[in-house]
Amino acid sequence: MKLDLQQVPFSRFGSYLSVSRFAEGRDRPAGLYLRTVRGDAMVRELLFVEPLRDGAPVPCRETATASLLRLDAEDGFVEFCLAEPKVLRIRGKGLGLRLSVPAYAGGEAFPVRDGAWELNLPQSRLKLNLSPVNGQLRVEAPWKVTRCTRIVAEFGPARGRCDFEAAIEEFRTVCEPRRHLKAFEACVETVERDFRRLLKALPLVPERYVEAAELAGYLLWSCTVDAEGLLKRPGILMSKNWMTHVWSWDHCFNAMALIAGFPKLGWDQFMLLADRRADSGQMPDFVDDAALLWNYVKPPIHGWTLKRMLERSDGIDRKRLKEAYGFLSDWTKFWLDSRDADGDGVPQYHHGNDSGWDNATIFDGGMPVEAPDLAAFLVLQMDVLSEVALLIGKANASQKWRLRADRMLENLLAHSWKGDRFVAPRSGDHHVVESDSLILFLPLLLGQRLPEDVRGKLVAGLLEEGRFLTPHGLATESPRSPLYRPDGYWRGPIWAPPTLMLVEGLAACGEREKAIEIGRRFCDLCVREGFAENFDALTGQGLCDRAYTWTASVFLILAHEYLS
Repeated sequence: MKLDLQQVPFSRFGSYLSVSRFAEGRDRPAGLYLRTVRGDAMVRELLFVEPLRDGAPVPCRETATASLLRLDAEDGFVEFCLAEPKVLRIRGKGLGLRLSVPAYAGGEAFPVRDGAWELNLPQSRLKLNLSPVNGQLRVEAPWKVTRCTRIVAEFGPARGRCDFEAAIEEFRTVCEPRRHLKAFEACVETVERDFRRLLKALPLVPERYVEAAELAGYLLWSCTVDAEGLLKRPGILMSKNWMTHVWSWDHCFNAMALIAGFPKLGWDQFMLLADRRADSGQMPDFVDDAALLWNYVKPPIHGWTLKRMLERSDGIDRKRLKEAYGFLSDWTKFWLDSRDADGDGVPQYHHGNDSGWDNATIFDGGMPVEAPDLAAFLVLQMDVLSEVALLIGKANASQKWRLRADRMLENLLAHSWKGDRFVAPRSGDHHVVESDSLILFLPLLLGQRLPEDVRGKLVAGLLEEGRFLTPHGLATESPRSPLYRPDGYWRGPIWAPPTLMLVEGLAACGEREKAIEIGRRFCDLCVREGFAENFDALTGQGLCDRAYTWTASVFLILAHEYLS
């Protein structure tokens, strides 16, 4: 597996550090950067990385795997290994290495002990310790009045040698002195073993998808950060490019992909946002080590997620079931008690962001909107609460949840089913905007819970020639709609979450062959384009963030469960 650092950062399990290659920006030269993905960092680029020969930058060939980043030039190389989550080990032969703090990042640098220097980077909310393991370190950090005007560090061989080794340590308060005695090769071997351990735990996929599955596994492994700050558990970020948080529905797809082979990490992903829910039952929109956002939520797909996890793992014991029951009860009551302003028994989204489909066309007429997917998710969630209540000895609660689920389904059908389609009325006046959005088909996830005629019309509409289904998968807005946009986020491009949901919905409605075909198209798309945040529905081109973990997880689930 080789990484393209323009799309997929070089990082490792547990680390908030990564290395990426960027194109030239307004204040930024093109090249390699050591970055931080911490939630409170105002500047993420920590150091600009340049191999040197005779004091001048030299072009290099770049290769990166899970455990090693290597820059090769004629008669020399520089290698990098994230030996520990907070320690980047470096070695070079025939070349030196220049590390420059970007001018816009500010900060200070000063010598400490044993030839090391400390870099204080307040806009990145961290400090770095630069240590020569062997060789020498020279730093320019001129001072003017109250600030350092630039910071440039150069590692290179000692006099009479051609090689050097160095270490960069991330820290917040005090960096305790340490000697980096472990051999560089041993560091690489240890990291590679850790990565391979996760790979072995992932779902098996057909031979034609093995190479892509390795990249998917790398994304899940390398995007995991340690439990720190607001994260009570290890968390899989959505990406270490730009989407460096855990959103409160994205995490469900990573949990489902991991629960069978890596049950503890999978369970941690499922409960990560639940740890931070409010007294009202509301979950934050996202969480990272330093920040929570309460202005929005995400859809309640957690009951559906738990049901899938229970069907695929025997590691969810009574203690975990009780933990999940408390969380799902609170989360469901939030929607029932706080998101039905007109009292019609059908809950509402206050913003497109609440649905996860931020700018879907059903929201063009204003808010709040009673989208049918929301009611459908809550039916499923209350069905699961009923089942879990029985398992933990709450028979009366089980019956109450079942009755609530039945009533919600009745309300959904009476309120939002209009002859041959679901609509998304605005709460209060029930105004409906014209929309041909795929979100209106997500109630298919209810499967046999829907009346037969409703199922039939939904399936027919979803599979109608030229409407949503393209050679690459399901467009989120019909390409023949006047509101379709090729790079329109949720107004056209293909996304992983609705793909999985509608594949599952078709299978639940007895259309498994159609489900398999859509799953195949999506997996083939990922093989060609990588694990992008979304894809152009007509060309298949990867769009937005090109290293997104929920896309990787959905690929693994579909390839294993529908294509094996």
